[in-house]
Amino acid sequence: MGQKTSPIGFRTGITLGWQSVWYAPKANYGNFLVEDQKIRRYVDMKFNRRMPKGAVARIEVVRTRNEVKVTLHSARPGVVIGPRGAEVERLQEELENMIDRKVGVNVIEIKSPDLNATLVAEAIAEQLSKRASFRRTMKQYCEFAMNAGAKGVKIICSGRLAGAEMARKETQKLGSIPLQTLDANVDYAVATSRTTYGAIGVKVWIYKGRFGEEIEPKFTRRRRAPRHSGPPAGRGARGSGAPAQRPVSDSVAKTAAHPEKSGPDKTDAAK
Repeated sequence: MGQKTSPIGFRTGITLGWQSVWYAPKANYGNFLVEDQKIRRYVDMKFNRRMPKGAVARIEVVRTRNEVKVTLHSARPGVVIGPRGAEVERLQEELENMIDRKVGVNVIEIKSPDLNATLVAEAIAEQLSKRASFRRTMKQYCEFAMNAGAKGVKIICSGRLAGAEMARKETQKLGSIPLQTLDANVDYAVATSRTTYGAIGVKVWIYKGRFGEEIEPKFTRRRRAPRHSGPPAGRGARGSGAPAQRPVSDSVAKTAAHPEKSGPDKTDAAK
C-alpha cells in the first residue's frame, strides 16, 4: 500500500512551525481562517503572478489582539519593498481595506533560493509554460539545488509533457530523500504550469539534512585561467584563441637560418 503524505504537514507542529499563529474562539475561527486565505491569495497574485515578480515563497500570519502581522519571505525583497518602501506601504493599505483590520507587513530575504522548494517548483512551471524541454529543465534545477548544498532532490512532472496525447509522469532524482524520518529537513512544494495543451503539475522535494544542521550555501565560481605572456611552446593556449604553432619543414628552417643562401647567387647576378 502506498502511504504518501505531504512532508510539510507531516512535520508541522513537531519540527516545523505553523504558518498561521493565532488563537480564536469558535465563533471567530472561521472568519479568521477566511481572512488568512484572502491575504495569501492576494499576495500571491500581486507578487508571484504579475511582472515584476517578487518571488514570495512563504507567507506567515501572526494575529495579536489589535494587529495582524504578515511576514513575507522573498528571494527578491527589493521588488516587494519598492523604492523607499512604497510597495510595502501600498500593500499594507490594501490589506487593511480588504480585512478591515490593522495590518503590519514585514519582509525577510531568502538567502539561497535554489534550496527553496516553492521557488524551484514555480521556476520549473514557468519554464514549462514557455515550451522549454522538461527533461533538461528538471535536470538543470536538480543540479542547481545540489550545487547549493542540498543532500537530495526529487522532481516529478506529470501531465501532457511536450504536448503528448497521453499524459504521463516523469521523475528526476539526485541524492537521497528520507521521507519517513521526522528529523530530516525536507522542503516540499507543488506548482502548476498552465500550457496551451493542458495543465502540468510539478512537485519538488529538497532534502537539506537533519534539523539543527545548518547548510552553508555553496557558490560555484568560475576559475580564471592564469595569465601568460604567450602560448606555451609547441601549441596554443586552450580557450585563448591563439593558433597552435605548426611544425616547420627542414627546407624552411634552413632558409630562415641562412637567408643569404635562399636568393640567387651574387656572382651569377654580377655576370
